[in-house]
Amino acid sequence: MSAELIAKYEEHLALVRNLAENSIKGYVSDLEAFLAHLDKLEISEFHNLELSHLRSWLANQQSTGIARATLTRRIVSIRAFTYWAASQGWIAQDFGAELSIPKPAKHLPDVLNIADATIVIETLQIKLDQDPTPLNYRDVALLEVLYASGIRVSELCGLDLGHVDRTRNTLRVIGKGDKERVVPIGSPALIAIDNWISSGRSEIATAESGSALFLGSRGKRIDQRTAREVVYEAMKVVGSTMGPHGLRHSAATHLLEGGADLRTVQEILGHASLATTQIYTHVSPERLAAAYKQAHPRA
Repeated sequence: MSAELIAKYEEHLALVRNLAENSIKGYVSDLEAFLAHLDKLEISEFHNLELSHLRSWLANQQSTGIARATLTRRIVSIRAFTYWAASQGWIAQDFGAELSIPKPAKHLPDVLNIADATIVIETLQIKLDQDPTPLNYRDVALLEVLYASGIRVSELCGLDLGHVDRTRNTLRVIGKGDKERVVPIGSPALIAIDNWISSGRSEIATAESGSALFLGSRGKRIDQRTAREVVYEAMKVVGSTMGPHGLRHSAATHLLEGGADLRTVQEILGHASLATTQIYTHVSPERLAAAYKQAHPRA
């Protein structure tokens, strides 16, 4: 029963919901964990599922000390599953709809300040000037693109040569659910891309490179792990352990602090909901002080 159920649900996630591979793996992993819990409860027939079984599984998860965000993700995951299972007749009703989602803990993402972001990129450029290897050309372009565009690391790895529009200073990005958007980038990033293509990529490209913009050391399309390692290593110069997602946070914050409106930043980041973008609306002390000094008559 479990194998058939998992296979049907996985097919639904891929063909109907059109989710990315990593998202499908997450949903399926949560379902497998839930079904294993049902086995422990000796629930042999899935149509005997009750709300208490869902709550029992989540209580068991919580007792292991998992993070609030992980618990929330699993509640969302199991709710999506029970909605589908009810619609397909696997269960009598959508029990998951009764589960409440914990309110997220409010915290601001870690971001680089503009000075540190500049130091990180300039340090990489100095390294390139001293040792102009293909991978150093790539690393400068990779950091420039991530910081200039705020795209996800998965989106960066999926970039093709044809996705760069030099007449409009934009990138064509394929985001979650294969949704396409156009993201602006600045001249420094475009120059770094062109330098990488002419002096770096051309040196390590192979028949397996295809149209990939960024390559690994062996000429294949760069993978997310390699891209993360490049960022982690570059961040050491400012004493940060930030990865690509931190650069995304930084890009969004610096855009807003520079005067970009929330809707524009939402489009650039590819957020489905404006509420997701609003986490970046925290105001830096420097900007707050400057606004106060300009606006208040007794400043």
